[in-house]
Amino acid sequence: MHSIPTIITRWKENQPPESAADVVAVEEPLEIRVNGRSVAVTMRTPGHDRELAAGFLLTEGVIKGADDLLDLLLCRSLPDGRTGNVVDALVRPERSVDFARLTRHVFSASSCGVCGKATIDAVFQAFPAIESCVMFDPGMIAALAERLRTGQPGFGATGGMHASALFTGEGVLRVVREDVGRHNALDKALGHVLLEGDLPLGNTVLLVSGRVSFELVQKALAAGVPLVAGIGAPSSLAIECAQRGGQTLVGFLRADRMNVYAGAERLGLTSVEVAP
Repeated sequence: MHSIPTIITRWKENQPPESAADVVAVEEPLEIRVNGRSVAVTMRTPGHDRELAAGFLLTEGVIKGADDLLDLLLCRSLPDGRTGNVVDALVRPERSVDFARLTRHVFSASSCGVCGKATIDAVFQAFPAIESCVMFDPGMIAALAERLRTGQPGFGATGGMHASALFTGEGVLRVVREDVGRHNALDKALGHVLLEGDLPLGNTVLLVSGRVSFELVQKALAAGVPLVAGIGAPSSLAIECAQRGGQTLVGFLRADRMNVYAGAERLGLTSVEVAP
């Protein structure tokens, strides 16, 4: 269930308050386990939970591909009559899992005081830079903004959900996923292609519905995505990560314009220096 109905009190200036029906996005915790051991709890919109877990494990460096997974078990009931949302990933015995490193990384990624340089250095110890020479047409990239909007029923109903979409190099939509968490939406999309055995994504465009954070760029790097675009602005750390990772980074994407913050050559664009 992506959304639920609720009753609100609506206020407008110079008008009396009134009760009205509304729809809100659902948010529930999901516990992710590896071989029975809890490694993370994320707040997400229920649905595509196996994809979310698979994408999370890929982008955290626990697995490299679908072959590393024996199964993804959905556990919606717990012992002693307790209920919950749990996915247990059964990873091949020969795939060594550093639980201590994973726990520290997940914790630090969600902390406010993490050092940007140290975080980027940690990413590039796990994921190599993209060296692909694939090219994309700027006009095709600009057209993706409208295609993403038409694939966001959850946002249309609630106004409270993020979306991540993966397109082919020709602009054909491969998958779009929505969630209250922007990182969860991306993990779901990446988990979808991972479970189909289609990694790495060397000729693929990632488009996210809001701003582009460092976390989204590094997740795209883990999957080999060469071009990341966002409807909103990128952060400074996202730009630095894209530059070091050999990725093209686009922000403020609209039907007739975009800002390119890294990798403009992949779009066939030559920057013109502007005087300060």
